[in-house]
Amino acid sequence: MSALAIENATSIHLPSSGTSYSGSNVPPPVANRPLHVLIAGAGLGGLFLGILLERAGISYEIFERSAELRPLGSIMCLSPNILPAFEQLGLLDELMSFSKPSRGGTMLTDKLELVGKAVATSADIIGYDRILFARLELQEMLFKKIPSSKMHMSKKVVSFQQNDEGVTVRFGDDTTSCGDILVGADGAHSTVRQHLYKTLTKKGILPKTDNKEMSRGYISLVGTTEALDPAKYPGILDEDSESYYVVGDKDTPYTWVTFTVPRNRICWNVIIQLGITDIADDQFKTSDWVPQENQKFMDTIRSFKTPYGTLGDLFDATPIERVSKVYFEDQLFETWHHERTVLIGDAAHKLLPSSGAGAVNAMQDAVLLANHLYDIKPTSFENIQSALKEYKLERFEAVKDQYPQSHMSAKLIYGHTLWERIVRHVVFNWLPKAIQHKQFLKDTAYRPQANFLPQAPKRGSLEVIPQQPSKHNQKAKKDGEEAKERIAGAASV
Repeated sequence: MSALAIENATSIHLPSSGTSYSGSNVPPPVANRPLHVLIAGAGLGGLFLGILLERAGISYEIFERSAELRPLGSIMCLSPNILPAFEQLGLLDELMSFSKPSRGGTMLTDKLELVGKAVATSADIIGYDRILFARLELQEMLFKKIPSSKMHMSKKVVSFQQNDEGVTVRFGDDTTSCGDILVGADGAHSTVRQHLYKTLTKKGILPKTDNKEMSRGYISLVGTTEALDPAKYPGILDEDSESYYVVGDKDTPYTWVTFTVPRNRICWNVIIQLGITDIADDQFKTSDWVPQENQKFMDTIRSFKTPYGTLGDLFDATPIERVSKVYFEDQLFETWHHERTVLIGDAAHKLLPSSGAGAVNAMQDAVLLANHLYDIKPTSFENIQSALKEYKLERFEAVKDQYPQSHMSAKLIYGHTLWERIVRHVVFNWLPKAIQHKQFLKDTAYRPQANFLPQAPKRGSLEVIPQQPSKHNQKAKKDGEEAKERIAGAASV
């Protein structure tokens, strides 16, 4: 059966067993079945959701298009907005083993003159430090928590079909898998989203804003060095991560960033603003992102100064196969779910990078989606639709509120137009630190946790935003109290 035939089928009965099979025969439905979730994408959001579902006792499988984890060299930052969820899952200590706290940052000119310093944070107030590490190490940690029987590599989604019986996903190897819910956690250029939107467009129900292309404002080249010599790089031994943001002048419209991470390494990142130089625009047009192309670009910026010497010194200590080129894009989609399909992370909302906003939001999505999936009792089409709707209602505004700030952060750090340079000067020289600190505390107060697990202990003096309790647990508690009352009443009679 072709993908088109699957899409247009009108009477297909789908099970929730998660069994993959070849061919066109779709198995009959299973009565009174438990919920089974299909997750497309083994990025941070998909893996975190899998771990949450494992703890919730919900059946799931993860399907990743790649044959193995890609060795991305990118820098990662996690904020207190997600660390309580790591703690309640028992993952915080392991996360900290390859992380360093980041309690501030220094911005310099390309001549290494001071521009300003970021507002220092205090764990006494916010409970947790922001932490920095190499992204691949977090992905590897989460990957190892997923049972091998539930992880399927080299499974590229090409299409899916859903109705009131279930959802069937077809992969590039002509196998299929069936379940109750499909989660698109497959990134900014999500195949799940593209197929879903194509279907909704045919039905005439997709908002026009969801069909526009994402805005691409920057290109980033990222990498992590091998272990360095502390005699030459003494800052790598500090307990805190040394964080430097070097902003080029009008003739050098780049920003390059360095962070020290455990095991005597430095993560580096070079950001180019599109529309400013021909070099950046040529890189944007280059479709060949093999290591040789990355090397050509790196050769043009080797002389840029850092507090550790030149960028070339860091490049020479970085294996070229661990250098990655990524776009900084942004778009907030209106449509996050339809029938049995739901989107999380970059598939639903792509933000410009700001303190790990993309990764943090993807994992926050996973937390709140897991909460609503846990409340699906019994497994019915109506309850599934209701849960996905409530997930978006609870989550959408929290994500939407971050877009203005992500744009401002990008302008402050990566912007090179005259207006952006003026804004940067005003913020770092004239804006009172008290106002910056107040905004930081407001942003840090949103910390969703799994409501079906014991909550992480309260840390710091900051009052966090309360979240919705589990409907399932509330109902169980109410039923238990009513049962006790009936027993007590019967005993008195």
